[in-house]
Amino acid sequence: MATKEFPVDLTQGTWFKSSKSGPNCDNCVEVAYVPGAVGVRDSKDRSGPALVFSPGGWRSFVTDARGGTFDPR
Repeated sequence: MATKEFPVDLTQGTWFKSSKSGPNCDNCVEVAYVPGAVGVRDSKDRSGPALVFSPGGWRSFVTDARGGTFDPR
């Protein structure tokens, strides 16, 4: 539910894991798309907090991750 502190309602989102995650992965992140936002949460703590990105911010993060920006050097 949306609140003053958490203005995006992620309860209607369909949460999913990466297709690269194994079927029994309990140590993953999950992502949900809702209108105007992307939520990211820890699969071990589904009722816990979620990070919220703008769609453009999420696209930038994914592009950088795929491009190796965050890989150790």
